[in-house]
Amino acid sequence: MSQFSFDVSLEDFESKVLIPADNTPVVVDFWAPWCAPCQTLKPMLEKLAEEYQGRFLLAKVNSDENPELAQHFGVRSIPSVKVLFQGQLVDEFNGALPENQVRAFLDRIALPAGAGASPREEAAALAAEGHLEEALALLVNATREAPEDEALRLDAIEILIRLQRNDEASQLLAAEYKQENDRANALRARLALAQGAAETAPLEARLAANPDDHAARLELARAYAAQGRFREALDAALEVVRRDRFFEEGAGRKALLQFFEALTGEEHDDLVREYRRKLSATLN
Repeated sequence: MSQFSFDVSLEDFESKVLIPADNTPVVVDFWAPWCAPCQTLKPMLEKLAEEYQGRFLLAKVNSDENPELAQHFGVRSIPSVKVLFQGQLVDEFNGALPENQVRAFLDRIALPAGAGASPREEAAALAAEGHLEEALALLVNATREAPEDEALRLDAIEILIRLQRNDEASQLLAAEYKQENDRANALRARLALAQGAAETAPLEARLAANPDDHAARLELARAYAAQGRFREALDAALEVVRRDRFFEEGAGRKALLQFFEALTGEEHDDLVREYRRKLSATLN
């Protein structure tokens, strides 16, 4: 998940699709988990959304879970792709087209290269390429011009955490965030994880010697999370639940819930949903 590609439901369709479509073309991909062609098209569109860096946005709608949206847009077969821009349906196609045809379609509807890129989008592109210091400088300058923009400040905080500049991140997170309270709380939780960083190699060695060392596995999960290795952190905590759900009064489940809180936000939505399902299946 990223700022350019996200899941959408009936409840958030207006905020995630209709409002952004005033300024940026939004490609709405109607898909379903059982649809084989969808499993080809959806990852292709996700990859291209990253490549086009905000020249269009990709909204993914599970048609099984949102039949009202599918009906509203006249979806009769999937995958079905609709493009919304400035209040209108401007283009569409059905079926899983080859990548060259999908690119040609996107080139027709996407904004020109460099057009309309916001400071947040430019910073995200820099960060994705590993240029964290440049992204941070851009965001800091942008916040000076728009000090009331909480999203800009939180973007800067996220990069500070990635740069392990935790004291600066902590100072900025001490402020009140009225418009972005959920994301601020998620970053506070992520900062708490980052401040508990530990070496993973000794813990991995302990587990290799004794796979039932649940305390070591939980420490390793937290160490992975502190390094931003979130899938590995979730796997490790879930394994504790699988092996002994009652260990230290459900410490594995509590660790997973802590990770879920730290991963609140569109970027990690798919990952959190995946592991919430796995946790539920393990406990039931």
